[in-house]
Amino acid sequence: MTIKVLVVDDSVVIRKILTELINSQPDMEVVGAAADPFIAREKIKQLNPDVLTLDIEMPRMDGITFLRNLMRLRPMPVIMISTLTEAGADITLESLRLGAFDFVQKPKENLGKGLVEYGEHIAEKIRASASVNMTELERRLTSSKDDVPAPHKDNLKGYVPLPGQLIAIGASTGGTEAIKEVLVGLPANCPPVVITQHIPPQFSTSFALRMNSCCDMTVHEASSNQKLIPGHVYIAPGDKHLEVVKKNSSLYTQLRDSEPVNRHKPSVEVLFDSIVKLGLKNTIGVLLTGMGADGSHALLRMKELGCHTIIQDQKTSVVWGMPGVAFELGAHCEVKPLNFIAKRLLDLTSMKDKRAAQSK
Repeated sequence: MTIKVLVVDDSVVIRKILTELINSQPDMEVVGAAADPFIAREKIKQLNPDVLTLDIEMPRMDGITFLRNLMRLRPMPVIMISTLTEAGADITLESLRLGAFDFVQKPKENLGKGLVEYGEHIAEKIRASASVNMTELERRLTSSKDDVPAPHKDNLKGYVPLPGQLIAIGASTGGTEAIKEVLVGLPANCPPVVITQHIPPQFSTSFALRMNSCCDMTVHEASSNQKLIPGHVYIAPGDKHLEVVKKNSSLYTQLRDSEPVNRHKPSVEVLFDSIVKLGLKNTIGVLLTGMGADGSHALLRMKELGCHTIIQDQKTSVVWGMPGVAFELGAHCEVKPLNFIAKRLLDLTSMKDKRAAQSK
């Protein structure tokens, strides 16, 4: 089946580049192009596209306003075409909160040899969007309030964390919002959390700042040699692998500027395998929504080590790629809906729950 794409961008040059790149793929076709959201609205009615590529900055109506209206009136997979700047990162993360499927960098006119690689990158996103969980994307719009919900207070009654625990989370497509939903449910005295989310370097700083503003825990964009301490979250920067290392019986972050693993940098596989290498059995591994398989095999190795492993279920995943592969491998101890994962992490790291289990 051919995937029908509508390109929405005010630049003639960008529309031309995107159209040529997408039409060069055997399984997709640009059925139309629009210079602004008003034209796009009519073309959606006429052409019934499967996927939309949407520029953020456009005349007459900006892309965020159009996305919000579109997700309310005619939900469909939307791939944002974003500028890799600090301002562009903030707006793009906001678009993901409002239900955009994913984003790609705005193409440059002088990409040269990189144009083929860019075309493959956007084609991969379009193919993945064909199997997107639209129910989950629509849920984001209905729950995207300016005020972020506080952690469930019932989960925190009598919570005293076990010493020596660590939580490691991996995610990709759909992960920025999934990670937020987990983190807002964790208290300020939670064991340390290390996270690898597939994200460009210009975006990881903005993402960490956003998470810090809405969580009880303190969230950092990780740097090397940070001691892992309770109440703190360490998110891999967008151009480095994040590892956990041990120094004098304490755990620290380490960033590695090496080749991509599973085509990703940072890679979830690298983070999880660093935990396996150290034999950290008291780590809980969590694999959330995402395209591909990065981290799935390493999650299995964590389970074989003795770690407790959790994967997000298919119903609440935007894309059940990474957790789906982990499920097929048997890498999970549990499969949980997204809104139950934070509470489960508290159960597993609670001194109270361990005492109750020992008394049985």
